[in-house]
Amino acid sequence: MIAAIRLFGRLMMIAIRSQMQYRNAFLLMVLGTFLTSMVQAIGIWALFDRFGNLGVWSVAHVAFLYGTINIVFATVDITARGFDTFGSSLIRTGQFDRVLVRPASPVILVAAREVALHKLGQLLQGILVLIYAFVTLDIDWTIGRIALYVFAVSSMYAFFYAIQIVRATMSFWTIETLEILNTISHGGMETAQYPMSIYKESFTNFFTYVVPLACVAYFPMVGVLNMPDPLGSTLLTQSLAPLAGYVFFAVCLSFWIFGMKRYQSTGS
Repeated sequence: MIAAIRLFGRLMMIAIRSQMQYRNAFLLMVLGTFLTSMVQAIGIWALFDRFGNLGVWSVAHVAFLYGTINIVFATVDITARGFDTFGSSLIRTGQFDRVLVRPASPVILVAAREVALHKLGQLLQGILVLIYAFVTLDIDWTIGRIALYVFAVSSMYAFFYAIQIVRATMSFWTIETLEILNTISHGGMETAQYPMSIYKESFTNFFTYVVPLACVAYFPMVGVLNMPDPLGSTLLTQSLAPLAGYVFFAVCLSFWIFGMKRYQSTGS
């Protein structure tokens, strides 16, 4: 396990150094990502300025959700780029054959193959929004709330990374990743930026019991903010809900192994 982590770190550093060869282009891409993300944040602020609160949720509460989700999702985008481009760069070209014959885990080799450093702009934007939420809300950070927040953030990371693994796994049958899965990855990120209580019951149930987005984002954040939940979740539910993210990751990783065993190369 330690050797795999070291290998992953080394491969990531190689990918980072290769991108830093063109620093001006890198800085422009980071700036573009930051400005694009800021436009979205300003749009949410304008929405609340025009229509007021969403029940008990103020703009600062939503900023807390928004900032956390954007930080996690940007981190996944940065570190899971290898899975995101898996179909076009490895399956369609047949390069995945070379990965399979190397004396290392294919998961590690694919994951560390590329790094999307330009997503640092979205990461920075998420940090700024989260700082605003921290200052405005003045949360009483007890040990329990800190532990729940860290638990939730790690679970969110596992959840969104698992979605990227599923997208890559589908390439074993479809060659290219299915764009419909973006409704769960990017669409899930957009959904989680607002409290689940504002959506229809059928929609909320889907993102709770089928795709556990609410379990990793909404319920634990309600617990951290110590807010009454219109969905009726208890503190115990809010504390245990992030476990669903790790279970979801394990299921998706098993699906990857299942697909990899049925890989038959390009035939070329």
